Amino acid sequence: MKQPLLQWVQDNNRRTDLEFPKVGAQVRVDYRIREGEKERIQAFEGVVIRRHEGPQSLDSTFTVRKISGGTGVERIFPFHSPLIEGLKVLKQGRVRRAKLYYLRNLAGKKARLREVSYV
Repeated sequence: MKQPLLQWVQDNNRRTDLEFPKVGAQVRVDYRIREGEKERIQAFEGVVIRRHEGPQSLDSTFTVRKISGGTGVERIFPFHSPLIEGLKVLKQGRVRRAKLYYLRNLAGKKARLREVSYV
């Protein structure tokens, strides 16, 4: 009896309007932030360095890394969260790894990824 109920909850909370970003993609995530009584949308733009689970799982997350003021900032976003207002892939980098943790040790031009060219 538990399984159909669990399936119903998962189906009702799954996001189908967003594309699950690939690793190496430069993305802009518009995230709804609540500060006291006010609510605003904050854009977080960076490179996807990690994906966890798949787009079908409600536990799926992706990690976005950006450099802000010379310091690396990483943020983990739950993909099916209703707080994600929008997700836009700006460009897709060419990568050969599933996790781009090596970007943490690189800075400046060395931290750039080659862009995918569809010829």
